[in-house]
Amino acid sequence: MKIALLTYSTEPRGGVVHTLALAEALARAGAEVTVWCPGRGGDEGFSRPVDPAVRVRLVPFPDRPGEDVGARILRSISELGMAFATAGERYDVVHAQDCISANAVPDCVRTVHHLDTSTTAELAACHERAIVTPRALFCVSAAVAAQVRAGWGREATVIPDGVDAARFAAAAGPGGSAARGRWRARLGRYVLAVGGIEPREGTLDLVEAMATVQLVRPELTLVVAGGETPFDHRAYRAVVDARAEELEVYPLVLGRVPHDELPGLVAAADVLACPSTGEGFGRAAMEAGMEALAAGVPVVARDLPVLREVFGGAVGFAAGPAGLAAGLLAAGAPDPPRAAAGRALATRHSWDAAALAHLDRYRSLAGTGSRDPVVV
Repeated sequence: MKIALLTYSTEPRGGVVHTLALAEALARAGAEVTVWCPGRGGDEGFSRPVDPAVRVRLVPFPDRPGEDVGARILRSISELGMAFATAGERYDVVHAQDCISANAVPDCVRTVHHLDTSTTAELAACHERAIVTPRALFCVSAAVAAQVRAGWGREATVIPDGVDAARFAAAAGPGGSAARGRWRARLGRYVLAVGGIEPREGTLDLVEAMATVQLVRPELTLVVAGGETPFDHRAYRAVVDARAEELEVYPLVLGRVPHDELPGLVAAADVLACPSTGEGFGRAAMEAGMEALAAGVPVVARDLPVLREVFGGAVGFAAGPAGLAAGLLAAGAPDPPRAAAGRALATRHSWDAAALAHLDRYRSLAGTGSRDPVVV
């Protein structure tokens, strides 16, 4: 089967991580896979090496000084769509992983990772079209599939994400001691959040929570990793920075962490926080939660249906800054049964299983004449 997977960025955002891991697993299952993506700002590759069995097509997408978010979204859609249409390549399946790529090639199937609201008119329209126009939809959780059903009357196939559990388990073992030591020497003891500073990651609540946590455990630092995005969150970042200054929390923002260094960063953390909000939960944070569980690191997540569905009893749940603070402090006490449950959960979520489930659905869609056939 010849498959095209489309994503919107070379940065390690949650949907991009999903795209590359799924592409590699599909290739291991015998599919011929090509990943299409805009090469923003002259990018010539993704943030990590991609298995050579997966073909990568990056569409040149140079920066334009002064271009606002709406204009950049429209140009992303136009240039990715034009490059795909004029390439003359035929696929059995065209699978978009976000609203931008689903708008670029609307006659496709699409994974709805989360649902967002936006004040940017172009982005709001992009989100709407990317749910209404694809021939078939996938979701990574039943909770998001239920939102799609309630809001648009469409049924989505639910296939959970995978996790490279072995890589993060190894980082927590004897072989990862040097990497963990380097991070602890640099950062000390820390609470880790992954996904950057933006509204859907719930960073403001986490800063508020850390002010309480540091009254009890002043040695704990808040560390924020990742977060590169084509969207403009400067206003929210300014609010977070001002509140952090007022509370004297001083988060350490790492930005993109190299692929090979991420397992050590996760494994060296005291606890991983997933305070993602109900409006479009943070995909990067959820994936980091699974990775932390594989490494035996406790996780505290916001009490949302989608996160309860994914994590079950393997993590602590909390609501609001006070709840997050209590959960982060409680996570400092050893809980061997919960740690064992977390490792088992992460091990069950394999990308190879996700790839086989996708292939089964691709074949079933291709064999029907309904509204939801795949692109053939």
